[in-house]
Amino acid sequence: MFGSIARAVTARPLFVIIGWLVAAAAVIAFSPRIADVTNADQAAFLPATSESAQAAALAARAFPEAGGASAVIVVKRDDGAALSATDLGGVGRLVERLNSTRTDAVRGASFDGRSVSPDRTLALVTVGFTAPAEDDRVRQAVLDLRRDTRTALDGSGLTAGMTGQAAVVADNRQAVADAEKIVTGVTLALILVLLLVIFRSPVAAALPLLAVGLVYAVTTSLVAVAAKVFGFDVGQEVPTMLTVVLFGIGTDYVLFLLFRLRERLRAGDDPRAAIVAAVERVGEAIFSAASAVIAAFGALVLAALGFFTTLGPALAIGTLVMMLAALTLVPAVVVLLGRLVFWPSAARRSPRRSGFAALGRLVARRPAAVVVVSVILLAGPAAGTLVFRPTYDPIGQLPSRTEARTAYEDLKRGFPAGALQPTEVYLALSRPVSPASVQAFVGRLAAVDGVATPQQPRFSADGQVVVVPLLLAVEPYSTAALDLVGGPLRDAALAAAPAGTQVFIGGQTMAFADVRDVTQRDLAVVFPVAGVLFLLILAGLLRAVLTPVYLVAMVIGGFAATLGASALVFGEGLGRPGLAFTIPIILYLFVTAIGTDYNILVTARLREEVRDGRSVRDAAGLAVAHAGPAVAAAALILAGTFGSLLLTGVPFFVEIGFAVTLGILVVAFVISLLLVPATTALFGRAALWPGTPPPRGTTGSLPVEVDQADGQATPAARPHRP
Repeated sequence: MFGSIARAVTARPLFVIIGWLVAAAAVIAFSPRIADVTNADQAAFLPATSESAQAAALAARAFPEAGGASAVIVVKRDDGAALSATDLGGVGRLVERLNSTRTDAVRGASFDGRSVSPDRTLALVTVGFTAPAEDDRVRQAVLDLRRDTRTALDGSGLTAGMTGQAAVVADNRQAVADAEKIVTGVTLALILVLLLVIFRSPVAAALPLLAVGLVYAVTTSLVAVAAKVFGFDVGQEVPTMLTVVLFGIGTDYVLFLLFRLRERLRAGDDPRAAIVAAVERVGEAIFSAASAVIAAFGALVLAALGFFTTLGPALAIGTLVMMLAALTLVPAVVVLLGRLVFWPSAARRSPRRSGFAALGRLVARRPAAVVVVSVILLAGPAAGTLVFRPTYDPIGQLPSRTEARTAYEDLKRGFPAGALQPTEVYLALSRPVSPASVQAFVGRLAAVDGVATPQQPRFSADGQVVVVPLLLAVEPYSTAALDLVGGPLRDAALAAAPAGTQVFIGGQTMAFADVRDVTQRDLAVVFPVAGVLFLLILAGLLRAVLTPVYLVAMVIGGFAATLGASALVFGEGLGRPGLAFTIPIILYLFVTAIGTDYNILVTARLREEVRDGRSVRDAAGLAVAHAGPAVAAAALILAGTFGSLLLTGVPFFVEIGFAVTLGILVVAFVISLLLVPATTALFGRAALWPGTPPPRGTTGSLPVEVDQADGQATPAARPHRP
């Protein structure tokens, strides 16, 4: 099939290229921007049946005047001293100024005597907005209010910072935008430099970048179209994740083709025959690898958290488009360029030693020792999974110097940590209740350990709903807070609720408690489904029963080692409260799905050598020698791509960057180039059963010539096949 595709593409390469360009231009021109369908609020992705979502829906009906995001301006003296009466007067004048200049996005600012800390070092100004924090008008209003606050307090001896939901979302959006610029620039430079080193050709270096750049533009447009058509938002991290994923796997696929193309050119094929042979031999591996990635990302549609259900299809769309480009667009360009693809580097042999050929000989001769060492390398870090702790704190995921984060640190020094985001307990009444019953209910809530201060309950205009705001004594996004609202507080509210009422816990803390519950459910569903899909895809490619089982087991081992090492580095080493809660599922999908590319390439080459008449041990060694350079180059580029996230300063991206970079290196250099071929060598023919046996009449192995330039092994007696 792939040979037919290659022959069709190479017969009309200009037609294929023009077709791609016209289709891409049409998609991009008539699609909305992906920025128009993104959302930074994780709670917005909760299913409607979650308690916090039900509470929010109830609040929107009962208290429409209180709808919209909120923020808090934390005011203090420059010298840290207690606020004087004059200072408090200045805070009052600040509120008057903000209210006099407010836009339609700002409901108003307020301040009273209860908003001064007990030690009088801090004052809080509460700001209400008329729309959700994700609304562009609200984000602009946050910037305007910060500017007006600085102007109003200039020369007064006072300083202020804005935090709270609206400010956190605004700062988060800016941090992600800055991160995307850094990632794009570093990724492009890194890939270009590495490809120049690998191929010593500017043409070969530029080819993957141009192909992936076109695919990225098409993919983001298609994702935006899907979001508009089906009425969903995508997480604000999606564009950045698409950048690293597409440049990573896209470069992988093009590298697989270019390495096989160069091998065929060195064997004497003309450029057209060489690219046909490359697509015919590597096309199945690319197709299977892309299918594994698409299946893994596609499994996320089974998740209940909207962030995952939109991230998965977005990445799956990108992978599908990239696979099509690798099998059609890239071969068409290569045919037109001919031998200029590798200009000015000539496809000749040079007398350099081959590290991959030596590694292949080691794997073939000492497979048991290689397996033991590889397992030890994985087992040690995997123990770190025992200390893994997820965190759900959006403020902790902001860069350390953002205003929302520094202002929150100030707030905690003078007020209960929960003052930032009060937890709201709603009573839905089916019949009238007395004020005394409501006060008894409030008193029972106040007695719950972890509740700092209950505030005055409010009745809806129709008297059908009562809301009781509570300030928690613990940080609103901490594990202790999530445990509190979903456990003791909810139990106490249910027990104390007057007869004939329904209780709903709302607010950001409850929202993230729901996010935690939904995420744990999603992990339990997505992981096994993705594992089964991997098994089926690998079984279809390898036509074997045993090999897919241990390949999946190995990448799971790589996932465990990577997650454990990351937990040890960030938790035990850097003292962070934990890793972002999305890290396990993202790491699992990227390491097992994208890392499976390398396992497929090595195993497919191993099977190819066996079918040419070699023993399984010799085939394992040759697979390392043949595929090693491509796997190593692709892994270094992909790891470098994700490694660029370490430069963003955004904790979420830094954690992903470290974890996925490490995972890719572990899968490529420990699992794909050591453990997979060594294990297959130990199992022998049983590993490939019931696959196609070698040609009749072959016994033992054929002699091998090794290309000393890059480790490409060429069988001396293999019949020439395109």
